Amino acid sequence: MSEIIVGIDLGTTNSEVAMVRGGRVDVIPVGIDTFILPSVVGFTEDGTLLVGEPAKNQHALHPERTVRSIKRRMGEDVRLTVGGHEYTPQEISSMILRQLKGIAERELGESVSKAVITVPAFFSDAQRQATREAGAIAGLDVVRIINEPTAAALAYESGREGAHKVLVYDLGGGTFDVSVVNLEKDVVEVLSSHGNNHLGGDDFDAKIVEHVVAHLREASGVEGELAPAAQARIRRAAEAAKIHLSDAPYATIMEEYLLEHRGEPVHLNLELSRDDYEAMIEPYIAETLEAAHTALEGAGLTVSDLDEVLLVGGATRTPLVARRLEEELGLQPRGEVDPDLCVAMGAAIQAGIIAGMETPTVLVDVTPYTFGTSALGFLEGMEYPYCYVPLIRKNTPIPVSKSEVFYTTHDGQQRVDVTVHQGEDPDALNNIEIGRFSIEGLRDAPRGNPIVTTFSLDLNGILHVSSKEKATGLEYSVTIDNAIARFEEAEMETARQRVEALFAPGDDSAATAAPRQRVEAKALVEKAERLLEGASPDDREDLVDRIEALNDALAGDDDGALGEAMDAMADLIYYLES
Repeated sequence: MSEIIVGIDLGTTNSEVAMVRGGRVDVIPVGIDTFILPSVVGFTEDGTLLVGEPAKNQHALHPERTVRSIKRRMGEDVRLTVGGHEYTPQEISSMILRQLKGIAERELGESVSKAVITVPAFFSDAQRQATREAGAIAGLDVVRIINEPTAAALAYESGREGAHKVLVYDLGGGTFDVSVVNLEKDVVEVLSSHGNNHLGGDDFDAKIVEHVVAHLREASGVEGELAPAAQARIRRAAEAAKIHLSDAPYATIMEEYLLEHRGEPVHLNLELSRDDYEAMIEPYIAETLEAAHTALEGAGLTVSDLDEVLLVGGATRTPLVARRLEEELGLQPRGEVDPDLCVAMGAAIQAGIIAGMETPTVLVDVTPYTFGTSALGFLEGMEYPYCYVPLIRKNTPIPVSKSEVFYTTHDGQQRVDVTVHQGEDPDALNNIEIGRFSIEGLRDAPRGNPIVTTFSLDLNGILHVSSKEKATGLEYSVTIDNAIARFEEAEMETARQRVEALFAPGDDSAATAAPRQRVEAKALVEKAERLLEGASPDDREDLVDRIEALNDALAGDDDGALGEAMDAMADLIYYLES
């Protein structure tokens, strides 16, 4: 029997643990329906350690007792004060690793003492050594440190025949690197790398935060530095908006009782469009594209030498990333392996190789075709009414839902015709039309009235398309059965079974983050009970209601409901203490 070696992606924003067993790569669930552990560490008021989702939940209420993005500090000779104690970056990271170690041990029912841990290709020797030290502190023998692009390439390309050159574009929460990789059989050779250890999705969040704060100052007259708790809530809302904008053209950022100004509560309610968001982060994307060309030059290659572009890291879900890469490199990037999980999968494959296991291939269920609609635009430099606008690209993992905004073309337009196409040609008329419908009775408005169109494709090949007038909510839709019927049914069923097996959560998954979350929940109840005596009648009633709701959630086994009840209580406590 092979020894157990797990693969760990120790990320800036999130971390994962995976292993090879039964001939496949298993990402080990860290909770109910999730494989992702937030890379956040905190302490409750009584000094209880929180790691992952409970610590992330606490951050909005007690940022002074919580540490995020510690990976950005790895290799620095510093000590951070958290929860009244000082810790090195290695010690904070070791708490995350120790949590992942415990998760793996509960899943396997036996001890885990060896791991392959990934780092950005651009990490210095000091940063790599700090990562090894963190592993040792966590009780792990780090048998190999491998580069994240190497791990990602293994996850995508394990078992593939023939040599090919790949550009791995890795944009995570706090770090960015781009690597040119040569793959031949099971050999993955990094030819060159370039990047920025302080660029990632956290910076995208920061741009949204700047936008929100500017709005607060203009709309409510808020001045000076915001309280840490208000800043933390805005950051959390900004991250949620960023994620939503990956699949939708608009996001609403809403936080009640965010802060108090001149004796009055300030509520946040702001709509952010994807276009405005992408304009904010365009300079960051431009920097990453410059890095891609630098990496190609370092490898002695040109764009035409590339065979593929692989997307890695959760921040690559931002549509602007794939769009600009395709424009710049002339290749549609591949993203069918979950960008949040593929590095951990690759680390597990490397661990399996070291342990002498047969190298598995990672399979996912994807759509083999692109689905989109037609719109007025420019084709070959001329205005053309049937330009193809893809919404769901081929090789996208399914199920999937994508939305895009379109605009009326003339004043007083009462009707919009929506055609649904399958294909790759920029001229929609050269693709296969698989459905159409009209949205009628639009409001009398100038040209530019926004119409939001959504494509949703499920595992059964059923495509649901809807269009909604944004201002009124007027909506029409069509359902297209067997949209991917040309995918052989036997192949589809095999892929579906492999995907379900790969991503099925274990029975013991709830035993990981839940205890810490419940400790934090009980602390919130105790704090709320202490506030009852000095509260006004109305506030006392709200406190009692939320205490009851939180106690009910504690009595149940729904971690999602518990998290919602905790967020509601945290918001009320902050309002009462402001």
